Amino acid sequence: MSPSTHVKAPILGTTEPTDVGFMLIPGFALMSYASAVEPLRAANALSGRELYRWWHVTPDDKAVEASNGVTVLPDFAKTKIVAPPALLLVCAGGNPAVYSNRAVFAWLRQIARRGVTLGGISGGPYILAKAGLLAGRRCTLHWEHIPSLRENFPDVDVTRSLFEIESDRVTCSGGIAALDMMINLVAQSHGRDLAMAISEWFVHTDLREGPFPQRMDLRFRHGVGDEKLLRVLALMEDNLERPVGRDRLAAMAGISLRQLERLFNRHLGRGLHSHYLKLRLTRAHKLLQETSLPITNIAVATGFASGSQFSRAYRREFGQPASGDRMTR
Repeated sequence: MSPSTHVKAPILGTTEPTDVGFMLIPGFALMSYASAVEPLRAANALSGRELYRWWHVTPDDKAVEASNGVTVLPDFAKTKIVAPPALLLVCAGGNPAVYSNRAVFAWLRQIARRGVTLGGISGGPYILAKAGLLAGRRCTLHWEHIPSLRENFPDVDVTRSLFEIESDRVTCSGGIAALDMMINLVAQSHGRDLAMAISEWFVHTDLREGPFPQRMDLRFRHGVGDEKLLRVLALMEDNLERPVGRDRLAAMAGISLRQLERLFNRHLGRGLHSHYLKLRLTRAHKLLQETSLPITNIAVATGFASGSQFSRAYRREFGQPASGDRMTR
């Protein structure tokens, strides 16, 4: 396991079972939740003793639906918690940027004051940020929500890793990355042998460390093998706020602009400009839905020279004005 990921003593191995709490936000991703709770069950089964106990709470102390409609009942009301858990994981999905529940935010802050290590899975870190619990901290979350979290909370150090374990904050990008994170925590608590046994039990033969990238390699995402084109695609994704000029992209690929355009049309079915524009407008679409930034600011953040230029391009791409896709709280 990576030596750079460590967590404070309450999560580490003790003679008593470790209590883990789950706060399930409506619309939470069931796969992310299952990937976090199942390793705890496996740790108990494979070790032959109760290493972990877990329970669930919900925002209004009632049954909560996952994103696929599966319903989970809370084990008790939030106010009935007597002994705080060692770790509380907030599981959220959908669009966490629009979630607003002051009572939940206050409860999370109260839990933090009791010395509980707080974690977030998938969109869960966004909930922690909105509760003011990630300021000055390093965290990660699902790649879809990273741009808006950075815009809304510039004081949070957001990475694109699979998971981050920093002192009393544990965050994960979601999906099966939660399995990697929890196995990492089990290894710290109860040793590598048990962690590897859990991984094999779930037929998870390629255990990943935290710094691994969240997204699929560009060559697989686009079905492209040409190294020159891949270099340009990576440059585009890394430079949406300040787009790199076409001539410079061609020069960095070591080919002529005409050759580069041919590669785009042959492998992606559209020209260089069209592809770059689509990337920027897709980012703008997410920012509109997940932030309250003025449209002119979003235009600048996605590389447009003016709000009017952005508005025309947005309407052509999505068939409606940018204002029609504003986030609703």
